[in-house]
Amino acid sequence: MAWRARVLSMILAMILLAGSVADAAAHASLVSSAPAAGAVVAGGEVSIELRFDSRLDPRFSQLKLVREDGAAAVLRIEAGGPSDALKATGTGLREGRYRLHWQVLGVDGHASRGDVAFQVGR
Repeated sequence: MAWRARVLSMILAMILLAGSVADAAAHASLVSSAPAAGAVVAGGEVSIELRFDSRLDPRFSQLKLVREDGAAAVLRIEAGGPSDALKATGTGLREGRYRLHWQVLGVDGHASRGDVAFQVGR
């Protein structure tokens, strides 16, 4: 009977370990951004590029630029870039604080999201 308990414990431990490894590798994580978090950039037209640690499915990924007054605009993601990056251009940006909200779908089918705050100023 004791050997059954040990075997069941080992099987359970293997299942939990396999699940935690799959979770760790599942979600696309942001590794760099331009503008960087906390950056102050010149206004007008701002090039945006986000890089992730895994390939993305751009059909189900989105970039949204949110001004400090809450107004938001969905940015058009440029086609043809690297499979682990999203590129877009923010236009007509005036002085103030902005939050770039990203939502991506990794090719493994897992979604992740986050924000990058930056400022347009002098």
